[in-house]
Amino acid sequence: MGKARGRLIVVEGPEGAGKSTQLAHLAAWVAARGLSAHLVREPGTSVVGQEIRRLVLDPSHSVSPRTEALLFMAARAELVASELQPGLQAGRLILADRFFLSTYAYQIHGRGLPEADVVAANRFATQGLVPDLTLLLQLDPTAGLERARRRSSHDRMEQAGSDFHARVAAAFTSFAEPAWQAAHPECGPIVAVPAAGDESQVFRALLAVLAARWPAMFGERAATDDRQVVT
Repeated sequence: MGKARGRLIVVEGPEGAGKSTQLAHLAAWVAARGLSAHLVREPGTSVVGQEIRRLVLDPSHSVSPRTEALLFMAARAELVASELQPGLQAGRLILADRFFLSTYAYQIHGRGLPEADVVAANRFATQGLVPDLTLLLQLDPTAGLERARRRSSHDRMEQAGSDFHARVAAAFTSFAEPAWQAAHPECGPIVAVPAAGDESQVFRALLAVLAARWPAMFGERAATDDRQVVT
């Protein structure tokens, strides 16, 4: 009998929602249970992805919306081919900081690109790969941008106007609706997680979603183990 397929869990959300922080907590929690998880981010992780990340997020560059979308797609195609597909086939648990919901939010809703064209390009880039679960951190856009502004530097996406980020945030909110998910099966299951609380509160909410879906992996001792990781 061959090795069981791994799982792809994605954490998504608008600027400042705390994706990277929560993924780090989740990876530590998994490691504390004697398991391992492979962390990836979009764009990035692969050599090609890192170069695209540097280019597309550099605030000194002017990039047209279509070029921006295609650069993100190129990074995604490389991530799928070099990291996601091999890892899943090897039975690994993969935790991803963003995947294609961000393209739907930023490039379709934020930039106004045609949905059908972007969805088709995404299908080509992902080879039809569907996440096992996307945890959608939801946060008021004003609060998220304020969090992002506290960082020492701001990338090109973060420097976009407030109207752009309001459209992005509204899009992320709509992605949690059953009707939207039914119309977009390529995105897989999406569960919203409130992200306005402190780190430990958000992590407990995130872990509760995972425990409900996969109790064997995330349910046992969940109520106490998260306090050992998040302080």
